[in-house]
Amino acid sequence: MDSQTQRYRTGGSEAVLDLTRDCRRFVAGRGDGLLHLFVPHATAGIAILETGSGSDDDLLAALADLLPADDRWQHRHGSPGHGRSHVMPALVPPHATVPVLDGELALGTWQSVCLVDLNVDNPERTVRFSFLAG
Repeated sequence: MDSQTQRYRTGGSEAVLDLTRDCRRFVAGRGDGLLHLFVPHATAGIAILETGSGSDDDLLAALADLLPADDRWQHRHGSPGHGRSHVMPALVPPHATVPVLDGELALGTWQSVCLVDLNVDNPERTVRFSFLAG
């Protein structure tokens, strides 16, 4: 297994950050296998979805509806509603696995691999990319 980490800056606002280009670079020339991504944070996740057509904003809106940024959360520190960021990984897990065929991601036409981060208190994230050869 080959593995590396990469840091991303998500800034001070909720974010859906497209990682697909970095995923493609990581698997290029590796043959068949699996790309596994993992975010070692309690408040971020990895999603596979269409981006650029509003779906990324729709995801953030849906998460805001499901997990409002208010004072209902028992986990209370940082920005208002911070506790919801700790619940989000149950809905958007901190990992994803994508098939790789002949060194290329086997994603659907409109699928992208994205980092999802609702935590405005932590502007930097780490993602681990691992390739498992088939």
